Amino acid sequence: MIILVGYVSIEGQSKKIAETIAAQIEKGGDRAVLFNVVTGAEYGVDHPQAVILCAPIHAGRYPAPFVDFVERERDWLKSVPSAFVSVSLFIRSEFAEEREEAMHFPDALMAQTGWTPGMVHHAAGALRYTEYDFFKRWMAKRLAEREGAPTDVKQIHEFTDWTALEGFTKQFLAAAKA
Repeated sequence: MIILVGYVSIEGQSKKIAETIAAQIEKGGDRAVLFNVVTGAEYGVDHPQAVILCAPIHAGRYPAPFVDFVERERDWLKSVPSAFVSVSLFIRSEFAEEREEAMHFPDALMAQTGWTPGMVHHAAGALRYTEYDFFKRWMAKRLAEREGAPTDVKQIHEFTDWTALEGFTKQFLAAAKA
C-alpha cells in the first residue's frame, strides 16, 4: 500500500513526527511518500491509497498553507482512508481547559475544509529553546513557567509520546487495509 504522509512544520516537531510515521510505514512493508505541503510540489506518485496528515497549532490555528492544501485536495482526501495528527503543546497542559481546547482544534479545521479524517491523534510538540531567537525563547520560557513545563533554555524538550504515535499508526494501517 502507498501512503502519503503529508506535513507542515514550523519548528520541526511535526516534520519529525511525519518522518517517524513514514519510517514505521516502511518498516511494516508498505511504501510511504513523505510530503511537505508547503513546498507545493506534486505528490502524485502512483496514486497514494491512504494518507496521514500532520500539522501544528500555532496561535490557535493550523498554518494557512496546510489549510489551503486540505481545501484543495478535499475530494481526494475524502476518497481514501485518512488520518490526522494534530501537534500542540496544549495537549500536555496541566490545565484541563487547555487540554480540552486542544482536543477541539481539529473540529475547526474540519468545519472549514469539509474534510473529516477517519482517525485523529493528538501529539504533544516540543519546546525548541535552542532554536528560538531571543524574544521567542523569552516568551516560550514564560509560558512554560506558567504551565510547569521545563524552562532550561539550553535544551530541546520533546513531549511527543512516541509509543502512542506508533500505536496510532499501526491502528490506522490496519483500518486502511481492512
